[in-house]
Amino acid sequence: MVLLKVSEVTKQQNGNVVLQGINFTQKQFQKIAIVGESGSGKSTLLKVIGGLAQPDTGDVLFENKHVDGPNEKLIPGHPKIAYLSQHFELRNNYRVEEILEYANKLSNKEAQRLYEICHISHLLKRKTDQVSGGEKQRIAMARLLIGSPKLFLLDEPFSNLDVLHRNTLRKVIHDMGEKLKITCLLVSHDPVDTLSWADEIIVMKNGLIVQQATPEQIYRQPIDEYTAGLFGNYNLLDAKQATALGEKPGAAMNGKKLFIRPEGFKLSEKKIKTSVPGKVGNISFMGSSYEIEVLLSGTSVTIKTDQCDIAKGDSVYVSLNPCKFWYL
Repeated sequence: MVLLKVSEVTKQQNGNVVLQGINFTQKQFQKIAIVGESGSGKSTLLKVIGGLAQPDTGDVLFENKHVDGPNEKLIPGHPKIAYLSQHFELRNNYRVEEILEYANKLSNKEAQRLYEICHISHLLKRKTDQVSGGEKQRIAMARLLIGSPKLFLLDEPFSNLDVLHRNTLRKVIHDMGEKLKITCLLVSHDPVDTLSWADEIIVMKNGLIVQQATPEQIYRQPIDEYTAGLFGNYNLLDAKQATALGEKPGAAMNGKKLFIRPEGFKLSEKKIKTSVPGKVGNISFMGSSYEIEVLLSGTSVTIKTDQCDIAKGDSVYVSLNPCKFWYL
């Protein structure tokens, strides 16, 4: 069932084009993330979807009905679409339970379950100036969830959060969909956060959708260098450099370059049939892995490995994982 349909949406602000012919659909319970650099139009699109910004042209349908914008409705917003801004606010000098009870139409049992899902049950007696930024965000989410929305829009939910609050929020967003059966659409400036969550990722640049695909396709088979760079380090090799890696440039390259993420290489201490010799340069410790620079016949590549016994200056042999390269 298609829950949301965005058709040919355009918008200008202060004479600048912000959205250019945006089209996509979202099925019920489908998790979609919108990513892109600052100024790409992500947040404006989210506001248009929620009925909080008026598109210049195009239409937004929610459950097959037009979503009114601010020019069509006295109080902007849709009763079944919740929107959590990155600039959310909570009233000061109120207990958390007071803020939540003000709009609560749920039974006590339902409300308690909601507070548990949002990880705020232990905060109800505190005042809003006695909770952290991450806790305030989850309280603001709970306040919106009390209205039992069918679609929840989250604008940059992971920004300015430490690792602990970020992990808690990931669980809350997951449980929002799984336990409360609410469809989620989120915008993120840190696309890596979306890879493990989203069913589909929309990449935006200059108000346009440049790629829309599954997280794995976006990560391993990006449409361009802009999209590739959003999701981490990569290597881009021309035909000559690909040859140095033992890859024979064929019709598949056709003027394109070989795209390989750092984990797309294999390292070994001994030569195998498909490997080429290299020398280890700089090594960066990344926590669960290492990223190392390896010089191969004048070509430097970045390789990700969990091997901890490699040192700068070591001689190694490098081969390609045939399932992990792409032509860009």
